[in-house]
Amino acid sequence: MRLTRPLWSSTVSKNTYRYIARDESGDRREAIREATSREEVFQWLKSKDLTPISVDMMAAPQRRARRLPPYKKVKPSELATFCWQVSTMINGGMPITTAIETVSEDIDNKYFGAVLHQIGEEIQKGNSLHDAVLGHPKVFHTLSRAMILAGETGGSLGLSLDRLAEYYEAREAMAKKIKGATAYPIFVVCFIVLIIIALMTFIIPRFTVMFDQMSGKLPAFTQGFMAVYDAIRHNALAIILSIVAVIGAAMGYAKTRTGHATLSRLIFKVPIIGQIVQQSFVATYCKTLATLSASGVSILEAMDIITGLTDNTVLTAAIHSIKDQVSEGIAISESMAKTGVFSSVSIQMTKVGEESGSLPEVLDKASEFYQKKLDASISSMLGMLEPILIVIVGGIVLVVILAMYLPIFSMSDM
Repeated sequence: MRLTRPLWSSTVSKNTYRYIARDESGDRREAIREATSREEVFQWLKSKDLTPISVDMMAAPQRRARRLPPYKKVKPSELATFCWQVSTMINGGMPITTAIETVSEDIDNKYFGAVLHQIGEEIQKGNSLHDAVLGHPKVFHTLSRAMILAGETGGSLGLSLDRLAEYYEAREAMAKKIKGATAYPIFVVCFIVLIIIALMTFIIPRFTVMFDQMSGKLPAFTQGFMAVYDAIRHNALAIILSIVAVIGAAMGYAKTRTGHATLSRLIFKVPIIGQIVQQSFVATYCKTLATLSASGVSILEAMDIITGLTDNTVLTAAIHSIKDQVSEGIAISESMAKTGVFSSVSIQMTKVGEESGSLPEVLDKASEFYQKKLDASISSMLGMLEPILIVIVGGIVLVVILAMYLPIFSMSDM
């Protein structure tokens, strides 16, 4: 179905009116009163046995727009909390403006709190929640805006916010797992670099002075090690600049259209890493499509939103292909099979969901399945990296020890 903007507003705004009236004694009464319309003021005056003379709406004072604090990234967990709280409040009968203002006061992220305050002011002016969040694309991306619009249009905003909160929580959990998986390798690599710097700065120079004072010939292994050390020491700046230049050139090439496409294809060929990227995308794809379709967003609009969730050209091309085929009347599962990106399990589960009419529920199960597979792949990668990194650290230390102590052993033999 095609989404349209809701014709209703979440709250009714009141205006300020100045009235002049006379009481039963003929005395003049003049005051101001807040009401939704002039007719409401007339009705109130009559209920007080006052004869209205004039009722004029006063111009609202122009308030300066509150400036937003410096931008601070809003975490998925903060968005999930916002969705849960607002959903609970509006389901309990609280006006949405009151709910948003209440949530904005309890948020530690000052930028997010100020954004919510502005959204509340926009709704008080008569705008819908969807129109209010359009002005904050850094906080509410395309998916959240589409789900809010679907909820307002279908009269199920609370349910849409619940599903959006579940999506943000799943996204936050996946991000934490990926960060946890990369934390250990990064720590070990940094530790290796520090060991090398410490050896080259403090240990090897002391042995170098001792070797210069030795009259005997150094072992071949030590001579080769010292030659490498001297080359690195005398050309350290050139080596560092070369590494920086290579990394910069690689990053620049990756930003080009050809380089980005090449990198997108190569990442799937890297053992384990490619598998993790694919499983992560399939889990996100299933969860997002389930969330959007359950909220009433059409499949074609959902595909446009999913395309914005990845920068990989292989994956975006696959989503565009699915959209084109679905628009021609081909089933989603059949379109997925033709891309070569999705596994047989995800294709079969999508087919079951289409045939049974329960696509959102089946895709949710598929997302959970691939989330478990992703966890297993990450654990497997860590299980392989740990011994490899330990061997690298031990190898570096062993090479230095052998190079430094072989001359001493030779002297003791002599």
